[in-house]
Amino acid sequence: MRIEHVEAINLLHSYPEGHRFQPGGGVCDARLTTLVLVHTECGAVGVGSVYSYPALVYLIVREQLASVLVGEDPTEVEALWEKMYALTRWYGRKGVAISAIGGVDTALWDLRGQAEGRPVWALLGGENDRCPAYASGLLWKDEVKELAVEARSYIDAGFRRVKMRLARSEAYDRAAVEAVRGAVGAENDVIVDASMRYHLELARRMGSFLAEQKVFWYEEPFAPENIDDFVRLRGTVGVALAAGENEFGLQGFRELIRAGAVDIVQPDACRCGGISEVWKVGRLAQEHGLRFATHSWSDAVAIVANAHVVSAMPNGLTVEIDRMNNPFVDDLLRRPLEVVDGKIALGDQPGLGIELNRELIERSRLADPLLIPDGVYSDMMFGSENLPRAVPYLEGGR
Repeated sequence: MRIEHVEAINLLHSYPEGHRFQPGGGVCDARLTTLVLVHTECGAVGVGSVYSYPALVYLIVREQLASVLVGEDPTEVEALWEKMYALTRWYGRKGVAISAIGGVDTALWDLRGQAEGRPVWALLGGENDRCPAYASGLLWKDEVKELAVEARSYIDAGFRRVKMRLARSEAYDRAAVEAVRGAVGAENDVIVDASMRYHLELARRMGSFLAEQKVFWYEEPFAPENIDDFVRLRGTVGVALAAGENEFGLQGFRELIRAGAVDIVQPDACRCGGISEVWKVGRLAQEHGLRFATHSWSDAVAIVANAHVVSAMPNGLTVEIDRMNNPFVDDLLRRPLEVVDGKIALGDQPGLGIELNRELIERSRLADPLLIPDGVYSDMMFGSENLPRAVPYLEGGR
């Protein structure tokens, strides 16, 4: 089996009025993701995905990575990863270049599984196709009682953990956590994401409150560059500290772990370098007595790729499933993800075990992969008028 060609497909979905939502960075009016398809001469196709600047991903895959992949054996995953990394090291190492490599890498793991007739979780030494998954949503609402209703809907749909976003104001954050905790019950878990908007004193104050509320983990109170405050906070508030969605490659996570900054690391196959890097990060975390729980906020391919690794490792906690009406999560696969008693079943089909919804892909494909319309795409913004405005955080109060 040899690689014949490599394809990057940029997808865009625009939300109609009334279906948009508000994260900390502004009102999200559309979503983006990039699929990477590795085609072989025998007709087998491996699937991966990338969550980064789509036009740059497209160029890196088409203009550089494809040239070193065509004609190669796709099952030589590790060797091809090293070749792609060496090719992009000068301008890469972090950010879009390693994310693009990760999209290819995931597709190669899919092909290796197809070639060997085994699912990726089994290739990685796993013994169980079930992977815990949590509902990720609960963004800012004007009334916290709306958060309670939303949180309960996730529990009723089969989830056993939910993640909410804080960092609006101290009074709001406290009321929101209390509302969600009350809605899901003591038998289910609440995760909080502080959206990088706290300072150390506030993070400690809120951390003590979150411990009282029995929060499962406390995510990104600080910007990823601020490792020192992560180190100062960790172990002082009685709740596990988590970060990593903005980190890249084993090298980046090594620094987080070496510094003693977190209890839970959060790699993402579609951002940090593919299944290969998520696996290495998970192993490194295990060696240091830490757990890992993958991030994903882009598409179902990334969720499934992450889940294969999490299910295969004893320190793997859970995968994230975006519940904000994202068609690239809900409708991208012919057999949609299904959560039963807090877990998804990956099955025993070879590779990733997924089939893409081609109708959705053709409907969402950008006609010009290098032209991204202005808009707010949750984590990515295009057009100067869409740059996030600083929203002041109001401390104190109830």
